[in-house]
Amino acid sequence: MGFFDKLVNGLNKTRNQLVKQIQSVLKGKSLSPELFEELEEILISADIGVGSTMEIIENLKLRCAKEKITSGDEVEEILKDEMAKLLGEKEQLKPAPTTPWVIMVVGVNGVGKTTTIGKLAAKFGEEGKKVILAAGDTFRAAAAEQLEIWAKRSKAQLIRHEEGSDPAAVAYDAVQAAKNRKADILIIDTAGRLHTKTNLMEELKKIRRVISREIENAPQDVLLVLDATTGQNGLNQAKVFKEATEVNGIVLTKLDGTSKGGIVIAIKKELSLPVKLIGVGEGIEDLQEFDPKDFVNALFSK
Repeated sequence: MGFFDKLVNGLNKTRNQLVKQIQSVLKGKSLSPELFEELEEILISADIGVGSTMEIIENLKLRCAKEKITSGDEVEEILKDEMAKLLGEKEQLKPAPTTPWVIMVVGVNGVGKTTTIGKLAAKFGEEGKKVILAAGDTFRAAAAEQLEIWAKRSKAQLIRHEEGSDPAAVAYDAVQAAKNRKADILIIDTAGRLHTKTNLMEELKKIRRVISREIENAPQDVLLVLDATTGQNGLNQAKVFKEATEVNGIVLTKLDGTSKGGIVIAIKKELSLPVKLIGVGEGIEDLQEFDPKDFVNALFSK
């Protein structure tokens, strides 16, 4: 099964929550203020967000008037087009112009950070890149062990310290190792919760400072991993992390387990952050680049 087919399958719950309701509202109906209100309610319930929903509905009304659309059956294609426009163009995770390319991965515990790092390491390893992983989540029991399993699986090198040690010290050692060993890519795991009184965001800022002091313009990418099943809660998390760590891309995991896939649109609209990678399964190949057009087509797939 290709990734598009997996995406179609993975979006089943969102499709049932969103698209089937839209199609039910539109089928055989004449356009009316009430119909647009119903559409608005459906979009908001799928976690597309109030701001995104208002923009979609306003554009929908304008286009229906301009294109002299009178029947609900003709609205679906315009709605798809407006959703795709809001998501914008595909924004890939691009290698940094100089090595090592440092990717810092942040997010709360349980969203799939370590698994995402492992899958990325495997993908880069298959491309022939020399990868180093840094076990910067030193506060969660077994986090380093989990990363070690992924390191062995992906033939990446691992830098780790004792549990409970200073995450910034791990980042420092990892940066030195990446420079000395001429690694292509350094991926740094971070904590999603601390067991001390230290503020998590301050800890993440400290890690970032250490990295940028040792390598100019690094980290070149700060990826925030969000669990799609949390919907609007994920959006709130994103606001806090973006402010503290200068996040420049989102990895959205567990899209196959949620009816709230519309959160992709809310993230783009409210945070101006691109979703760069999405996960629709457990396999290494189930983490793929996010393509807005494919996403919308898969969502509305019959």
